[in-house]
Amino acid sequence: MDTQNTSARPHARSRIGGKNHPHRHSHGGGVTHDNTRHTTRFTVIGNHLTQHPDLTLLAIGLACHIQSLPTGASIDIKTLAARFPEGPTRIARALRELEAHGYLRRTRERTPAGHIVTRTVSCNQPGRHRDASEAATAGSPARRAPTDPPREPRRRAVLPAVPKPAYVSPALLQAATDVLAGLRRTDPRLILSATDAEHLAPGVAAWLERDLTPSAVRHALTTNLPNEPLIRPAALLAHRLTAQLPPTPPFRAPVQPPPVRHPLQTCDGCDRAFRSPTPGLCRACRTPRTTAARFSTRP
Repeated sequence: MDTQNTSARPHARSRIGGKNHPHRHSHGGGVTHDNTRHTTRFTVIGNHLTQHPDLTLLAIGLACHIQSLPTGASIDIKTLAARFPEGPTRIARALRELEAHGYLRRTRERTPAGHIVTRTVSCNQPGRHRDASEAATAGSPARRAPTDPPREPRRRAVLPAVPKPAYVSPALLQAATDVLAGLRRTDPRLILSATDAEHLAPGVAAWLERDLTPSAVRHALTTNLPNEPLIRPAALLAHRLTAQLPPTPPFRAPVQPPPVRHPLQTCDGCDRAFRSPTPGLCRACRTPRTTAARFSTRP
């Protein structure tokens, strides 16, 4: 990333000859150079970067700063914003420029502890490393590729598994899909494809099944997101749905309705009062033996 000549033998300081700058003594208004050769603490930067026709001045300067840093130095947006006065918004835009032109490669990786981190690679000559690897592969007799090999389609990484609800209903899945579709209104980076939403919907349904409201699920998925760009928002949401799944609520017995209190009726067999929704015989008179005995004693 940065080319430090720490092992090179130091040279005596010397002026670069005027033949290297033919316009040095020109009487025009252009720039002239008063150069001294560096022997320590310097970084080689290509003119393809410093004179890039499409990059902004901020992106060029930021790329030069990143290439001068040692391996392992932190270059996240928060660290760069604390170092320079441009602010996180402009720095994030400059990083996206460098990524679009190949000077940066950023990938999302999961640590053994389950955290998602961003790995950044600075390229001082975009494309050269890949071209050299392809040339070495093509030059090997045992691994020489055909003249025009068919290019295989790039496989999409599989999303992590998500929790499943105990009972899946169309209404529950629709409510979960609505929650996922509304995430982009909270954070524009959380734009999901139809395939991603279909994969994540059961995980959201498992949360809703645990007596959480849609707004509570939305808050849990969008709070404390990283500041840097989200390479795979669906993978991040799948991790949160699994790692932060709330416990199942305790069992609550269904509430029994109060017993129905019927009005008083007069029994047609014994004239006793009993409760019933309709007139007729009481329970004792409805018994066949009791009914027969009562009627047999009547004159």
